[in-house]
Amino acid sequence: MKKKAPSLRAWSKIRLLAVDVDGVLTDGSVTVCTGAGETKKFSIVDGLGMILIRKAGVQVAWISGRKSPTTDMRSAELKIEHVIQGRHDKLEALTELAATLGIPLSECAYMGDDVIDAPAILAAGIGISVPTALPIAIKCADFVTRRLPGNGAVREVCDLILDSHGMPSGNHLVPKLSKSK
Repeated sequence: MKKKAPSLRAWSKIRLLAVDVDGVLTDGSVTVCTGAGETKKFSIVDGLGMILIRKAGVQVAWISGRKSPTTDMRSAELKIEHVIQGRHDKLEALTELAATLGIPLSECAYMGDDVIDAPAILAAGIGISVPTALPIAIKCADFVTRRLPGNGAVREVCDLILDSHGMPSGNHLVPKLSKSK
């Protein structure tokens, strides 16, 4: 049985968007370099989406099961205030953060792609996954993005939140196009 997509009203209640990093903000790949370090590819449009929802008053958090200096660098660049790494119990991390911020889970959206994300996806007011996620994450989700992870999936969610709050997502900057006949 297919779930009904969250309503505009449900999106408008979101005050915290928490997202997994690997497999949501990235395509899930990590390139390990000889010597030291790793590389990950993050989407610029996802970054701008998170900046825009923060300007609209929505908190943003990254909750990752692994610690990564690359995640530290990108989150610092975007000024993400709530970065939790090395936590495999995503629901516990989300619950603790929401309590600290005074936000009920019903006003949180959580976006994940793997089995360790499933409890947080289920508990959030809106649980979100990506089309390449493991089946359990998709099954638990209220909403599955059309865009792929690391390629605008987070921006798709940010635009839904912005639209529901009556804030411009940037789509208003594009002139209405019509086909010539």
